[in-house]
Amino acid sequence: MGSHPPRQLLLQFAAGAFQAQNLERAAELCGSPLQVDAPSLVPEWQVLLKRADALACGGRLHEAFQLYQLVSRHQQLRAEQLEKLVECLAQGIRLRERLPACWSGGGSLLQPRDWDIFSCRKCQGFLFEPVSLPCGHTFCKKCLERDRASESHCALCKEEGSLAAGQHLRVNVILSNLLAKWFPGQVKASQLRHEGNLLYKEKKLQAALQKYNEAVSLAPNDHLLYSNRSQINSTLKSYEDALHDAETACRLQPYWSKGHLRKGQALANVGKIEESLREFLFCLALDFGNRTAKSEAQKVNVEQKKSFPAQEEQKMSDTGSLRKSIQMIESKKGCSEDENKHASAPESALLISEKCSLLKRKHCSEEMRSAEVPCKLMKKGAIDAKGSSAGHCVPFEFVDPSDLDCSLCMRLFYEPVTTPCGHTFCLKCLERCLDHNAKCPLCKEGLSECLALRKYCKTVLMEELIAKYLPEELTERRKIYEEEIAELSNLNKNVPIFVCTMAYPTVPCPLHIFEPCYRLMIRRCMETGTKQFGMCIGDPVKGFADYGCILEIRNVEFFADGRSVVDSIGKRRFKVIEHSQRDGYNTADIEYIEDQKVQGENYAELLVLHDSVYDQAYMWFNSLKQPLKSRILSHFGPMPAKDPDPQASPNGPAWCWWVLAVLPLESRAQLPFLAMKSMKDRLNGIRRVLTFMSRTRSR
Repeated sequence: MGSHPPRQLLLQFAAGAFQAQNLERAAELCGSPLQVDAPSLVPEWQVLLKRADALACGGRLHEAFQLYQLVSRHQQLRAEQLEKLVECLAQGIRLRERLPACWSGGGSLLQPRDWDIFSCRKCQGFLFEPVSLPCGHTFCKKCLERDRASESHCALCKEEGSLAAGQHLRVNVILSNLLAKWFPGQVKASQLRHEGNLLYKEKKLQAALQKYNEAVSLAPNDHLLYSNRSQINSTLKSYEDALHDAETACRLQPYWSKGHLRKGQALANVGKIEESLREFLFCLALDFGNRTAKSEAQKVNVEQKKSFPAQEEQKMSDTGSLRKSIQMIESKKGCSEDENKHASAPESALLISEKCSLLKRKHCSEEMRSAEVPCKLMKKGAIDAKGSSAGHCVPFEFVDPSDLDCSLCMRLFYEPVTTPCGHTFCLKCLERCLDHNAKCPLCKEGLSECLALRKYCKTVLMEELIAKYLPEELTERRKIYEEEIAELSNLNKNVPIFVCTMAYPTVPCPLHIFEPCYRLMIRRCMETGTKQFGMCIGDPVKGFADYGCILEIRNVEFFADGRSVVDSIGKRRFKVIEHSQRDGYNTADIEYIEDQKVQGENYAELLVLHDSVYDQAYMWFNSLKQPLKSRILSHFGPMPAKDPDPQASPNGPAWCWWVLAVLPLESRAQLPFLAMKSMKDRLNGIRRVLTFMSRTRSR
């Protein structure tokens, strides 16, 4: 007859099965008969608690409940020992209500409503003193100041450095003015809320309550006001008032976890333990990282167990609050074909009872209907005397397009960007200003750091406001922008011209860009996607020569002060048809130049000339002194190889342009080669220059 394994060993096996998510096996091991004569290394209540946790996670809540009761007989239960039970109940609610999981502890599932565009994603209240971070997201100034000590990243995009410790937070001027104009009552209510919070911290509870009473009268649809006033009333032991405020907050935002936390606390204070437990569990279902709700739920469970004496354990009926709570978490059989199919299987703890589900859904649907806000903009007559509109909808009459005009271009904001000093401009307008001066165009505050980062994120809330309230104006503004980009993308008309040096096809041409007009030109070339511009030498009469070469940008390296180094290479030759200017830099209408091809005997003669001049150029380069050769190689690279077919490219052999680039000729002497359409003439010209160079050296 075999003996049973020791308790210590069983507990170790059960722990391993529990970690491996093999919950059935863990429960079996914890429930195995124990070796009676073995030394007791682990208290029996710990084994029972492990089995109860495993049963709860496996969906066998009634069995788990009985074991938790047995544990309470052996050892006084602590709140933290019921963590697994609370987690299972909360997860069951979340799955039954089909709520998206917020398991990171990061927030609540707020119902998307028409006025959410004006809310802070930190406090969930109406934006007050809005501050737009470099990443483009906007929060209340007080919220950022409160959290900056513990976090340096944006609460939405998690971008590091968005909330640097030494950064001075400036209110977004445009947004602040718009909110004050559109919602004067709500802005005043938010100010009273912050004043009330300061009084609450100073233990001046009655004064804080008065501030909140005034705020609620101004903004009767702000759920955050009711939630905070509920906390004040609880501290004043006005529990019925606290419960009423918490219920109102939940009606206004049925899926806001903090509202259900406040409601749970208020219910507990008035002695409604069962209802408070359900609120705490629903709060956890919305935000599993809410430690306060988890702690409160665990405490309620412990208190419930204390209310059942050991001698009455066998007589317990469904009148027990904890037992009723567990029944509400287990689903009934026969609710669907799928459930009928598995009616004999153990019930899952991850489902809520039909009764609880229907009650909660009815409760939430009523709350949502009572707090529902029309999606369409309200008419002027719907605004109350205090300037607050139900649901924070902005009436058409209140939206003046000029309020959303850029102060630089005097047009509707397009890709709005907010500077650290709080001013907002179109992205392209701001970049052009910073080309000339690294200061805010309005307040003249230095923006050197902003320029050095060269990362301008669009202000999300500004874009949302424009898209929502000025859709037609935005469509027209976007059309104008796209037409401008299309015009800038044309590589035949109004082609940007950099007046500097000679450039040749296939030859690298590194450039140092520091003048504001050329900063703009290079940026536009990158934005349009063409990455091309023309290069011409200067002309004393026309401004720039009649012939040039198109350069293609391969890479741009920007410096902190706005300068840049552009790595470009020659592509095609062109002839200028018309000279012009645009925004401070030169432009031109052009036509492209190609070599005229020859055939037959002329082609045979061209091949002979081509090979001869190549050999002559190769010998000349190798005859140079080593320091000079090294400089040429570092700047232009090695001499290209001889082409098998010299007419394969419309610009002729690459080595010809390389030789012209390294020959010590003045720009005026080089320009005719660029204009030649005859390869024979170009080869003869190079041969004459090389012959002259060789004779000069021999002397």
